[in-house]
Order: sequence, then structure tokens, then C-alpha cells
Amino acid sequence: MKRDYYEILGVQKGASAEEIKKAYRKIALQYHPDRNPGDKEAEEKFKEAAEAYDILSNEEKKARYDRFGHQGVGGNGGFGGGYGGGGMNMEDIFANFGDIFGEGSPFGSFFGGSSGGRRRTGRGEPGSNIRIKVKLNIEEIANGAKKQIKVKKHIVCDGCNGSGAKDSGSFQTCTTCNGSGQVRRVTNTILGQMATASTCHTCHGEGRIITNKCTKCRGEGRVYGEETITIDIPAGVTEGIQLSMTGKGNAGLRGGYPGDLLINIEEQSHQDLRREGQDVVYTLHLNFADAALGTSVDVPTIGGAAKIKIPKGTQSGKLFRLQGKGLPSVNSYGKGDQIVEVQVFTPEHLSNEEVHLLEKMREMNNFKPSSKQTKEDKGFFGKFF
Repeated sequence: MKRDYYEILGVQKGASAEEIKKAYRKIALQYHPDRNPGDKEAEEKFKEAAEAYDILSNEEKKARYDRFGHQGVGGNGGFGGGYGGGGMNMEDIFANFGDIFGEGSPFGSFFGGSSGGRRRTGRGEPGSNIRIKVKLNIEEIANGAKKQIKVKKHIVCDGCNGSGAKDSGSFQTCTTCNGSGQVRRVTNTILGQMATASTCHTCHGEGRIITNKCTKCRGEGRVYGEETITIDIPAGVTEGIQLSMTGKGNAGLRGGYPGDLLINIEEQSHQDLRREGQDVVYTLHLNFADAALGTSVDVPTIGGAAKIKIPKGTQSGKLFRLQGKGLPSVNSYGKGDQIVEVQVFTPEHLSNEEVHLLEKMREMNNFKPSSKQTKEDKGFFGKFF
């Protein structure tokens, strides 16, 4: 279960924007990856704090979270509420929240700004995102679903644990950048000297070079494989919505941060029900006798069959509403309804006896539409019983 964002940052619900920013800065400094190299727990806490700050520092997102909780901002996992937001990886966090540390901070050069992003030291290139489609039936959309998906992707090499080197002694400091990962140049201009920095072309920003590569991955730190991933899908998702699982994409080169898994939802059609927003619609075909005399019928719903009473004299096009029998919304509380639309069935082929009966009925005044009935037709919403 996801932790409360205010609890993560250690602030009260009524905290000011400055208090939230100060609390995030403190936690981000404590769990920064470059202060805790190789510490996965610290990295997860760093991401968790960034997710909380992303929500609480934005007035609109904060208002939705205060009202609806995690469901109000996307529900589960990922960044920025995760599901529904596309997600961010570590590089995105550095690029978006680099200014939280300000000028002169010992971590300033690791975040956005003019340097163009976080400087890598001993970390390889980040992995790419992976996009997949997940098909859901209407019952899974109504209740939420847990799916196990096999994903073919780049995974961390178990021969070198992602480093790309045969052993810990198979590295040497890059002599081009002296381990900084960047090459700085000073250029004389009419405005004076201008210093620029670019990624070192020798070590590609890693600050070190592998002298003896891992034979299994040939120095990449990753191999092509398969991973079984469990996806928790919240109730109420819609066709085309994109969910995100941070860090479940392709593994990065030589220990670089992994990409994200982006999940696109595809709805499967139901044999009886069709979706219209949070409502579901069922078309009930009645014969003329049942419509005229009234009856009770079973209609399919998401949770199983439900019996409804059809009053005598029910007209074709009449709508019955079954409250709360629809779908939930992923971003709010409550459920939609099920609408039962009546269509009176007209047979195409008749026996001689049936033709004779209908001919007699046709001449009866009670079977002729009256002007009163025509005037009382109130349109779509007037058809609800």
C-alpha cells in the first residue's frame, strides 16, 4: 500500500509551499544516489520523495490528492501518481527538480540548469522505456486487475552485476576527463572568456574505462532476456489510458538507470454490455405482448444477472436505470449506473394465424397511437422510468 505523501516528506497537511520544498530538499540530500552509491533502498526513498514533492508542490495535483487520495492523482506506482501520468525515471527527477538545491549546493552540478542534466559519475547510460498493451474485459475494469506479463527486454547482466567489467579491478580512471565525466573548454569571445562543458567522448560521461570486459555481456552490463512483471491495474481505467511502472523498462548500459514500463490499456468488447463513460448500457429486446402486458425479466450486469420489472404499456426506447451498477472512476469516488434500453421486437416472418390476429388488432382503437402519447414524448431524458 502506498504511503501518504505528507508522511513521506514529514510535513502536516496544511504545510506551506516553502515548508514542503524545504522538507523535500532535506530528504533528497539524505538519500541522493551519489551519497549512497549502490544502495537500492536509498534510491527508492529518493524516488518516493520526488513523487511526493511532484504532487504536493503543484496546487492542482495537491487539491486532487487532498480530496481523493492516491486515486485522485493516478493511483499506484510510478512518478507523479504513476498510473495515468506517463512516469519519470531518475534522469527526469534530476532534470525537473534540480533547482531545489539552489546555487552553490554541493549537489548543484548533478541537477538540471545550464549543464543540461545530471552529471554521471561511474554510472552508464540510462535504459529506454518499453511500451506494451494490456487487454481488459469489463469485469476487470470494474474491479481492478492484477496481471502477470512476460516482457522481453534488456536485463542486468548477472555475470558482472551490471558493471560491464570482469571484476572490480577491471577499471581505470579516464585520462581525458580525469574521472569527472566532462571535458571543459575555455573560449575567448568579444565578451570575455566563456567556459563550456561537454560529455567526455572517451568514457561517454562515466569517468572511467573498462580494461577487462565481462565475457557474458561484452562490457554492456546488460543482456537480452525476459522478466515476468506483475502489474496492479486500478479499477475504472479507460481505453487508451497509459499507466507507468518506474524502473521496469530496459536496463541501462553499465549500471545506468533503467527505463520505465509504459502500459497502454485496451478494452475488450462485451457480448451484452457496452460502455459509455462510467455507465454501461444493455439493450433489452421485448416482444410486443410483454411490453403491452408487463413482465419481469433478468438482465445481465457486471456483477451478474439482475431482475427488473417491466410495467404494462412500456414503449420501445424506454430507459431503466440501475443505480451503482456501472463502472468506477479511476480519479474519484462513486460508480456509474447501468442503463437498460427497451426495444420492442418486431417479427419478420408470421404464420397465417398470426397474420389473422394482427389484422383484427390493427382495426382496434386501442392499438392506434394517440396524439396525447405523441405530445408526451419528452425526448431522451424523458424516457427514463
